[in-house]
Amino acid sequence: MQPRPDTLLTYAITAGVILLVMALRWRRTGRAVPLKLERLWILPAILTLAVVATFATMPPHGLGWLFCLIAAGLGAALGWQRGRMMHIAVDPETHQLSQTSSPAALVLILAIVVLRQAARAGGAAWLHLDALALSDMLLALAFGLVVAQRVEMYLRARRLLRAAIPR
Repeated sequence: MQPRPDTLLTYAITAGVILLVMALRWRRTGRAVPLKLERLWILPAILTLAVVATFATMPPHGLGWLFCLIAAGLGAALGWQRGRMMHIAVDPETHQLSQTSSPAALVLILAIVVLRQAARAGGAAWLHLDALALSDMLLALAFGLVVAQRVEMYLRARRLLRAAIPR
């Protein structure tokens, strides 16, 4: 069975947007940007609210909960690794923190996006999951990824900052 032309157009537009976003992000890779420890909690808090609101209004059912927990755990493992890939530095004079994203961290996100697109194209049919269960799992994966990445970065930055400040 041949894919419909409008489906191919949808995939082409999606691929184009992803490539554009990745190209823009790639240009910024390697540049140091200020890291504010007191702001690392904001994105995980927003994502937590989104996950709670989503699961409160339309909770997963049956094995969907198990798959969401597995996805969150996988996301946490990937997020921790992505956080470790971020270079964090402390200015010795001002004690200001900066972070530099790694090209490997960007490739990791690109791989997740590609996997998501593959699952969307029918790769999750063998799991007998509907689109809603798949979106719940992807939300859980994103939640685990963002929270673990920020926690790892916070702990490491705080440790580096304490080591840089003379006592």
